[in-house]
Amino acid sequence: MKILSVEHVSEIVKKHGVENYLKDLMGRLKEDFSRWETFNKIPRPAMHVEGGVLELMPVCDNQYYTFKYVNCHPKNPDIGLMTVVATGQLSRNDTGYPIMFSEMTLLTALRTSATTAMVTDLLSREDSHILAIIGTGAQSEFLVKSISLVRDITEIRYFDIDLLAMDKFEKNLSNIKSKLVRCRDTKEAVKGADIITTCTACKAHVDVLKSGWIKPGVHINALGGDTIGKTELEFTILSRSKIFVEYFDQCILEGEIQRYSKEEGRKKVYAELHELTMGKKIGRENNAEITLYDSVGIGLEDYSALLFTYELANQYNLGQEINLTPVIKNPKNLISTLL
Repeated sequence: MKILSVEHVSEIVKKHGVENYLKDLMGRLKEDFSRWETFNKIPRPAMHVEGGVLELMPVCDNQYYTFKYVNCHPKNPDIGLMTVVATGQLSRNDTGYPIMFSEMTLLTALRTSATTAMVTDLLSREDSHILAIIGTGAQSEFLVKSISLVRDITEIRYFDIDLLAMDKFEKNLSNIKSKLVRCRDTKEAVKGADIITTCTACKAHVDVLKSGWIKPGVHINALGGDTIGKTELEFTILSRSKIFVEYFDQCILEGEIQRYSKEEGRKKVYAELHELTMGKKIGRENNAEITLYDSVGIGLEDYSALLFTYELANQYNLGQEINLTPVIKNPKNLISTLL
């Protein structure tokens, strides 16, 4: 069984090239969303605990089964820990045997940004140049790198209530070609923006974005509202927007649309992503539309990232082989491992 540590995944991505990895992963995601019906999927089970939430994200097709364990504990940075960490597993369907266990904190950041960029390419105006990032935590730089691959971003406006997080963001992106504009608040950051991406951690119904700040023609990636009781947009923004979701059955529980009843939500949501990637639904139809990607993340995205990274690990001969399942001559003689 192949084991991929954070160091292994980092080496794989660097060896392949960060931009190449993101572009290729976008392509893999688009392919996998376009075969939506081949996947067996369920809304992820979540356990809400003191300080956060613990989730399991399973999915399978006719060859492989994957799952990801992931948390979200917004107060972790106060004690020197990350808000989100994750691990994942890739298994064969025919035998049930796991073939890879991997870190998925880094992979989650990569697959989230790649999916967001894929959607931004499908929904934002082609002449979009100004990107607003609200929330400059661990995910933010990945989002900038990915979105910049699909649009000619000339200016990045950003804001976070944590000034040190903005300092970190500036330092990490100091060499990019886009102009960095540090803002005093969210309103200043989104004013005149063509693409707005929110990725905040507060587990509450918070109006990070106000409807009065949103101009016609903007595309919004709403990423931070990803669990029950956690949203980022003033409710009236939804009625003004053409709404796209990954998987309705999960988004109605955890996304911005959780504030609707299930019946109302189905009327408000224009399309799931697979309908876009397959051409069953049209994305942006004019330059005045406000398009909204209400993202909560789904197991299919982890499937794409795990399988793609597994293939690269084999290609570059990286990772460690460890027996996490018994290797015995007689499959019925498990006790032999103790003798």
